[in-house]
Amino acid sequence: MIVRKLRSIYIYVIALILFLASIYYNLSGDYIFRRPLPEHTLLATSSPPLLPPPPISPVSILFPEWQVLVVLSPENNYTHFNDIFCIFQNNEKSPAHFSGSLPFPNRNLLTCELPARVRRRLPFTEPTLVNSSVIRYPARQTPAPDLLRWDFIVYDVLFTTNDVVVFVKGVNKRQGVNRTPQEFNCVFNDDVANATRTSVTSSLQEVFRCQRPDLPAVSTLVRVSLQFTAGKNVMPSIAYGDTVRNLTVTKPKSLLCACTMVYNVAKFLREWVTYHSEIGVDKFIFYDNGSDDDLYDVVKKLVRDGYDISMNFWLWPKTQEAGFSHCAISNKDMCSWMLFTDVDEFVFARAWSNSTVPSKSMLRSFLQNAGTKVGQIMIGCHEFGPSNQKENPALGVMQGYNCRKKSENRHKSIVLLDAISDSLLNVIHHFDLKVGYKSRKLNVQNVVINHYKFQAWPEFKAKFRRRVSAYVVDWTQALNPKSNDRAPGLGYAAVEPKGWPQKFCEVHDNELKDMVEKWFGVTTLTGYRMIWERR
Repeated sequence: MIVRKLRSIYIYVIALILFLASIYYNLSGDYIFRRPLPEHTLLATSSPPLLPPPPISPVSILFPEWQVLVVLSPENNYTHFNDIFCIFQNNEKSPAHFSGSLPFPNRNLLTCELPARVRRRLPFTEPTLVNSSVIRYPARQTPAPDLLRWDFIVYDVLFTTNDVVVFVKGVNKRQGVNRTPQEFNCVFNDDVANATRTSVTSSLQEVFRCQRPDLPAVSTLVRVSLQFTAGKNVMPSIAYGDTVRNLTVTKPKSLLCACTMVYNVAKFLREWVTYHSEIGVDKFIFYDNGSDDDLYDVVKKLVRDGYDISMNFWLWPKTQEAGFSHCAISNKDMCSWMLFTDVDEFVFARAWSNSTVPSKSMLRSFLQNAGTKVGQIMIGCHEFGPSNQKENPALGVMQGYNCRKKSENRHKSIVLLDAISDSLLNVIHHFDLKVGYKSRKLNVQNVVINHYKFQAWPEFKAKFRRRVSAYVVDWTQALNPKSNDRAPGLGYAAVEPKGWPQKFCEVHDNELKDMVEKWFGVTTLTGYRMIWERR
């Protein structure tokens, strides 16, 4: 009898623990908080709104590879995202998965695949969301709204002190070809007929700048869109801004920050952050382009280790230049200089090889010696090949890849944010500057960026499927075939070329490899490793 009672108590305690754990997971699980909010805080600079914000309807957008992004309204009452389906025409369905949250206003995102049978007939219409427990699907809205297109939409907005910066996909579609500001107005309101309109002052790439509107102080939340002045057509928009809130800096201004766009780079991140932090970067700002690896777990561990990192959820495909423009304007009060590189690129000066340990003064010396009115320091790149690697090197890319192309290719930049032109125009990691500022190019014989571009085939193949270049939208199409974003001789298929491990190997270069081994290599009881390896 006693044993039976103890067994019952034990079962009750276990059930209670599981119940409490499920509550905790629902409140703080990865599916809700795996997209951390940016580190800046948004503080109101005037009195609260007199009226509640207008309701925001859900909307669905067709993304590349037949993915449908469902942007839920802030009022949605879903608490679980592991049992939801998208129902399309003819009751075709596909499972929906949580994909993050838009930060302002907070809107959860789901993705589902457009079923093959639905793709046969236009128009594609928005899905209905249902729980798997539903026996009969609800009647669809007639007619259901058409899916919006990812390549023709207003997707983000920033209100500055003096104007409004609007991010627009699908207007300036060709490199170097931009429509004039006079062809557009900015529209502020869901009710287009009664909306406030202001003039567009700049139209370059995906960045439009508009005059700041004089809006009635009845609500701080406003949807922003772009109108064609000729036909009066207004672009679809999911961009909402707050007219009375400003980014407030909670820390002293950093001398040097680093900004980059990332996608599934968890395995490389610790190496890149560790190295650049030790040579002078104070703060790291990542724009996540929809990663589905353990990126956020790695970032959390790095933050716990003392690294200053902020994350921005930036889901939009092929928007690297726009992301850098967003980074430059939104961080100019937190950072003086910004290093714009990718996480497979490492700054290296040959003079550093004489040092037994790294120093934070190494990168900062470039800034201190830049000279007056230098607003941008440009550093040339050496592109490394697979170096006979068949998989990701265990010790890191700096140790694993040591054979490169001979010639210099492109350059990346460290930019003084106050010197950037108001247009925010940037191409291949460098910006147009305000009148009076100049760029300075460092001698590649002294300072270079090691770009580990062509890695082991499994790693490079992942890049082939999803690149962030704005002008090579789809590698499987013959668009911009001579672009430097394409691998020479690769073609249009993600099939490993013959002899890939030996490709692009013209010069064996161990300079950075040997220096990093001296700085960061350690011998432990379990063997030799680099300090960024997790054991």
